[in-house]
Amino acid sequence: MLWLSTSYMVKYYMEARHSKRVIINFPAEIICRDKRYAGSIENLSPKGAYVLTAPVRDLRDFAANSLLELRFQFPSGEKLNLHCRIKWSYVTPPHGYTYSIGVEILDAPLTYLETLKAL
Repeated sequence: MLWLSTSYMVKYYMEARHSKRVIINFPAEIICRDKRYAGSIENLSPKGAYVLTAPVRDLRDFAANSLLELRFQFPSGEKLNLHCRIKWSYVTPPHGYTYSIGVEILDAPLTYLETLKAL
């Protein structure tokens, strides 16, 4: 498991981004390895997202290159199921363990891209 400081991770990934991020805070359901987790989406781009999980017990579920499904709803009411690949993740203690996860969106639907532009 990789332990890096949050400030290092934020700086590194801010510099590595290819697309502008839209800052949001949408509740989400994260499905990974047949398990469901509550979480929130903190920002979105056409090709990626930054997601936080609610506290979890199993620290193995969010390994790099794992696939997950991200389910959420735009304020317009449009529901989305995005298929994603985990690019990075790290544990954020101390109150239980939450995960900060950076994901790549695989084959984003056109409706997602259009709605994202309108935010």
